[in-house]
Amino acid sequence: MLRRCGGDWRNRLLSRATKIRLYKTLIRPTVTYGAETWTMTKKEEQDVVIFEWKIFRRIYGAKYEDGEWKSRTNRELEDLSKGECIVEWIKGQRISWLGHLERMEEDRMHKKIFTEELEGTRRRGRPRPRKGWREEIERDLQVLGVRRWRELVIDREKWRGIVRQAKTHSGL
Repeated sequence: MLRRCGGDWRNRLLSRATKIRLYKTLIRPTVTYGAETWTMTKKEEQDVVIFEWKIFRRIYGAKYEDGEWKSRTNRELEDLSKGECIVEWIKGQRISWLGHLERMEEDRMHKKIFTEELEGTRRRGRPRPRKGWREEIERDLQVLGVRRWRELVIDREKWRGIVRQAKTHSGL
């Protein structure tokens, strides 16, 4: 779509607000497709944030200061984006999916995969220290201060509030 408008994110025919809306409705969902099921290392989180900052640098452009053009710092980009971060958005999506899974009927395949324990033995060699999906989400809920989440999931409005809180919480 942006190519038809004559170039990339630096195109002056589109306002910044339109570019931000395009990013949030087209680019971010495409990049984070399936993010509800991701487990992310710190490196992967950092890579996604760097991607987002590159997009914002293109949208907001350089600034003219003291007679020269300067690239915007990460802190400026964070302020311009009103504290919204793609990693927090992903974690909010995961918490939303957790609520959906918990409310599912027991006979659905997704619910079975979520609740069942794996059988069999691990393969030979050193075990991977990577955390599981459930452990990551439970840690995120602890950071948010959510206790007894299985009870809160039943009330969809309360759960939506928790998801909104997760998407704007800077500590996740």
